[in-house]
Amino acid sequence: MARLSKRMQELKKIVAQIGVVDLATAVAELKRLEDRLPEHIKRCRFDQTVEVAMRLGVDPRQADQIVRGSIVLPHGIGKSQRVLVFAQGELAKAAEEAGADFVGGKDLADRIKDGWLDFDVAIASPDMMSVVGPLGRILGPRGLMPSPRAGTVTQDVATAVREYKAGKVEFRVDSGGNVHSGVGKMSFEEEALRENIQAFIDYVISLRPASAKGTYVRGVAICGTMTPAIRVAI
Repeated sequence: MARLSKRMQELKKIVAQIGVVDLATAVAELKRLEDRLPEHIKRCRFDQTVEVAMRLGVDPRQADQIVRGSIVLPHGIGKSQRVLVFAQGELAKAAEEAGADFVGGKDLADRIKDGWLDFDVAIASPDMMSVVGPLGRILGPRGLMPSPRAGTVTQDVATAVREYKAGKVEFRVDSGGNVHSGVGKMSFEEEALRENIQAFIDYVISLRPASAKGTYVRGVAICGTMTPAIRVAI
């Protein structure tokens, strides 16, 4: 196991002292973690992404207990996502006008097969799935494969583009029953971060599978790209 840096060791001590707190307190403590480090410890100088993780009482091996979805966060995520759209004709024009970074068909599919993956989201119109389908083995493991359930296979490609440009995020429960997502930047105001995180939590709660038994939300935590997680009281 890799040895923790002095900075991370100190941060873990601080987080242990914070304990389990309500969301507003967790956000406030997360934003001031760097300020609480001893003076001789080097601070993180870039604007870290803030992430939320939820441990759910579901069995992802059961198809009817897979929790996945997408949500447009109230205050965006603090970065512009590079959106690729598989479309042709009028839909291709609409995607371009909505702000898509890359629009095309077989030409884009061929680039992806050759190893090009310089985009964050892939959207496709239904009539392009014959072109997109064979890319599953490349895009699937990276969470980039367009899907009707995620809203990335749609006839209304323009709306989908605008939503992702505005800060829409996707998530899917992993094999351990966890869902997680970026929800903003450390530079966000506390209220904006809190509202983004609360919106994500509320949405995941609304997706509780009918077949899930017992406690659904078993744990919530927030962290920065370079910080330990602070546990949030449920």
